Amino acid sequence: MRNIKITISFDGTNYSGWQRQTNAITIQGDVENALSKICNGAITLHGAGRTDAGVHALAMVANFETSSTITNKPFQKALNSILPFAIRIVAIEEVTTAFHSRFSAISKTYLYNIETAIIQLPTNRLYCVHIPQKLSIPYIEQCLKLLIGTHDFASFEASGSRDKSITTGRGSVRMLQKATLRKNGNTVFQFEFTGDGFLRHMVRNIMGTLLDVGKGRTTVEEFKTILAAKDRASAGATAPAHGLFLKHILYE
Repeated sequence: MRNIKITISFDGTNYSGWQRQTNAITIQGDVENALSKICNGAITLHGAGRTDAGVHALAMVANFETSSTITNKPFQKALNSILPFAIRIVAIEEVTTAFHSRFSAISKTYLYNIETAIIQLPTNRLYCVHIPQKLSIPYIEQCLKLLIGTHDFASFEASGSRDKSITTGRGSVRMLQKATLRKNGNTVFQFEFTGDGFLRHMVRNIMGTLLDVGKGRTTVEEFKTILAAKDRASAGATAPAHGLFLKHILYE
């Protein structure tokens, strides 16, 4: 059996997230269906993680095993000819049997886009969250610096996403190596987060709270207190999914 690694770019607008579901259209489901046609048999795809409905990816990684002898380039071409235009296989390679897209990952990078123009361009509406007001960017940047390093991010973890009675493992502790903000044009801002792992809704919950800081609803000191509280109820609302992109997954 060959172990094949694929890198997938997708527009998640019309999908119910990554993970296969019996009653919804998903990225994993569509790619598995295409693979099964090419390989003449059922294929199970192992993704590097899950994405929510409406979230996009520049480079999601997944792997699968197959006995097919089709070489990589024709395999990639065949997949893209079957898949919907919202999903593209941007890279494909054969890897060792030890590789697993999720467990072999060292870090992940996410982007989050917002636009502060009073009138949002229609071409941005599916990929930038519209916040039609001026934000206090210096305060947001101070909060981003507080996120760097190893922290318990329970305040930014989706409620009910983890069995908290399980005491083994690292719980909600994660390390962020990067949390930055840059301006694209006059009114579009792109946040970038790199870490050794992310909790469910973690980036979106951080963003919701950062936007509260930018709007003057939450101070920098209050943000610091929220991070230390380890309590989801203390943080802001979950930011919309369509501003979020999985940018990159790093492997050894």
